[in-house]
Amino acid sequence: MYYIRKTLEIAAAHRLELDYESKCTKLHGHNWKIVIYCCSEQLNQNGMVVDFSEIKHRIKRVLDHQVLNDVLPFNPTAENIARWCTEQIDTCYKAEVQESEGNVAAYVDEKKMKG
Repeated sequence: MYYIRKTLEIAAAHRLELDYESKCTKLHGHNWKIVIYCCSEQLNQNGMVVDFSEIKHRIKRVLDHQVLNDVLPFNPTAENIARWCTEQIDTCYKAEVQESEGNVAAYVDEKKMKG
C-alpha cells in the first residue's frame, strides 16, 4: 500500500449558517491549513498515488482567496470542507481542515481507506 500526504495553505473567508447566535455568522476570514491523505494499492502510470500538483489544482485553486459561501454548495464549516476535499480526489481517504490554531476538523471516507 502506498500513502501520500499533501499540506495546503489557503486564505479564505466564510460565514456560517447557524441555528444559534454566534459571531461566526458574520463574514470573517482564516488562514486555513488543509492536509490531504491519499492511498493506493497500485501506482499510476507515472509511478504516483496522485500527482501533488493535481491535489493543489483540485483544492487550492477552488478555495484560495475566495468567499467559501460563494464557491461551495453547503454551509462551509471545517467539517463540511474536509468531506468535500475527500470527494475531489479519487484516492483521498482523509482530509484535515484547520481554520485556526487549535481548531481542526477531519473527515475519513472509510470506503476509500485501505490497509
